[in-house]
Amino acid sequence: MSIDPFSPLVLPRGPVLPNRFVLAPLTNQQSHPDGTLSDQEYRWLTMRAEGGFGLTMTCAAHVLASGQGFAGQLGIWSDMHFAGLTSLAAGLARGGASAVQLHHAGMRSPADLIGGAPACPWDDEETGARALSTAAVEDIIEAFVVAGIRAERAGFGGVELHSAHGYLLGQFLDSEHNHRSDRFGGSFANRRRVLDTIIDRLRERTAPDFQIGVRLSPERFGIDTAEALELAGSLMTSGRIDYLDMSLWDCWKEPLDPRFAGRPLIEWFAGVERGGTPLGVAGKIMNGADVRRAFEAGVDFTLIGRGAILHHDFVRRVAADREFEPIARPVAPTHLEAEGLSEGFIGYMKNWKGFVSA
Repeated sequence: MSIDPFSPLVLPRGPVLPNRFVLAPLTNQQSHPDGTLSDQEYRWLTMRAEGGFGLTMTCAAHVLASGQGFAGQLGIWSDMHFAGLTSLAAGLARGGASAVQLHHAGMRSPADLIGGAPACPWDDEETGARALSTAAVEDIIEAFVVAGIRAERAGFGGVELHSAHGYLLGQFLDSEHNHRSDRFGGSFANRRRVLDTIIDRLRERTAPDFQIGVRLSPERFGIDTAEALELAGSLMTSGRIDYLDMSLWDCWKEPLDPRFAGRPLIEWFAGVERGGTPLGVAGKIMNGADVRRAFEAGVDFTLIGRGAILHHDFVRRVAADREFEPIARPVAPTHLEAEGLSEGFIGYMKNWKGFVSA
């Protein structure tokens, strides 16, 4: 029997989530150019918290100015961001739990945004990124930890470490390109060392009930699916994190790696030993039937992206109708405006084929 998605979710640490729906960390390009919180982003996020999500997560928040990944990105690298973060944490507390996703774009940082060449674990000819020195890697580890402490001080219940989608923490996990000769490259143990070290130091320097989650990708961007499964299992059974968020792009597709053909991605990761750590998935969970299907596959919670963009109260709508179907796409800009998206966010969503009408 699958878990009821509306039952409380007890995490190893911190507050109990009132249900098993998490707002996916969604790029929305609504912060001010310096990374401070805007009224538009505050409205977008607090509407989702009030709409029933058990945990509302911010978009990726960059931990260093030099790690910015997109225009209008929320920042958490300076105390100038603190007032906005504090206000946001208080606003989200009117719903369920809250978390900041911590992020560094690495080679994917646009040069025009950061004022120079981006950095990553290796010299990358395609992007012009320069290889980080060992000392620079240590500085980035510390930046993630300090950002986590800042989130805790601001009143958030936890943080999620963005180690997916080919951003910096995922770049270190890249088996195809990260051949560094220091302790942060080469072997799998070395390539995961940055992530492991950040987790350990956050545990040492935050309160015992502060929640730490991790987002991983299962493939692409140099990620080996076998290693992703091993990493997922070792993190969940380690007792060091409070949840694992697998961003699968499409829960229902089979892995690209032929070694894992015959079963969808969600089943591969739902079958990993968890040791009491909840597992969540994101990827084309769009309606009530998809939610039911995900829980039947054996996950502990779901992360909702596009459904939450279309309906701030997606959770309440599914509670009222387990077969709930979101509004048909493309949707009018006026619908998205009513759902708390700013003009800039709506413009960004127009890049998603078939999502917004002209």
